[in-house]
Amino acid sequence: MKTTTLGRQGLNVPVIGLGCMGMTGFEEGNMYGPSDEQEAIATIHRSQELGGNFLDTADLYGPLKNEQLIAKAIKGNRSQYILATKFGWEINDAGKVTWAINGKREYVKKSVERSLKNLNTDYIDLYYLHRLDKDTPIEETVGAMSELVKEGKVGYLGLSEVSSETIIRAHNVYPITAVQSEYSLFERTVEERGILKTLQTLGIGFVPYSPLGRGFLTGQIRSIDDLPKDDFRRGIPRFQEAHFYKNIDLVKAIESMASEKGITSSQLALAWSVSKGFVPIPGTKRRKYLEQNIAAAAVQLSEADLATLERIVPLGTDTGNPYDAFSMNLID
Repeated sequence: MKTTTLGRQGLNVPVIGLGCMGMTGFEEGNMYGPSDEQEAIATIHRSQELGGNFLDTADLYGPLKNEQLIAKAIKGNRSQYILATKFGWEINDAGKVTWAINGKREYVKKSVERSLKNLNTDYIDLYYLHRLDKDTPIEETVGAMSELVKEGKVGYLGLSEVSSETIIRAHNVYPITAVQSEYSLFERTVEERGILKTLQTLGIGFVPYSPLGRGFLTGQIRSIDDLPKDDFRRGIPRFQEAHFYKNIDLVKAIESMASEKGITSSQLALAWSVSKGFVPIPGTKRRKYLEQNIAAAAVQLSEADLATLERIVPLGTDTGNPYDAFSMNLID
């Protein structure tokens, strides 16, 4: 698979990464249906074989279980992988999420040591602040993160779901390599808010998560009943009746275009993101879908193709919020 450089500090990654969140359950249950550790590990191995060695996780996922799963998968081959993890959602000493955001200096230090242990590694390639702690100056958080780089525990720094103002302030403390936010044909808020322009100006890479619209763009969801009973998507506005069937109509139009090109709607959506110079991290826990996703890196889209997609889902299209009210309030 082709590679690209995130930011200006030298982090080279494949143009499509692997989001690992769905490979393990949460305290509250499985976010995307049942998990299968053996298949998840096989998926990580297959991804590496195909050049997709950029893995994305977080201490929140599980919590902690996802990092531990990745440690099992990469054991004996750490140098073959590029690991990105995140901190910020506060996890207490009992391993429980408090649902507060903590960006204080002491918590940064505590979090990285825990992640290093769970990943069974002595360094993390890319370390993200998962959400902004609005009660702690970003300068304090990034200052503490930069010390981890100097100590050799972290290679590069990232932020997730932050505003242009926060990005600029953080970048003034220490160079930010990547910003991660939800972004897809169904979710382009960061573009509407001018955040992508800020990243371009500062030379910061962009890593879209949920690039398949939380599964909508796979074309496999046709009704709410296609989601498992404990699937968290049932509780977010995008999957509620007010938006659901309008979104299905958009998916059908995207599927029609993909069919004409001999590819899947997922591959079209990923190729669109890659064509913009971004590094999407579609999540999957099965080799079958992983292989389809990685194949999207070879799809070439013309200017006419991109214009057609813009007509199908114009910037500003209301597809419904990607989170419930509590989580939306935590986006900077």
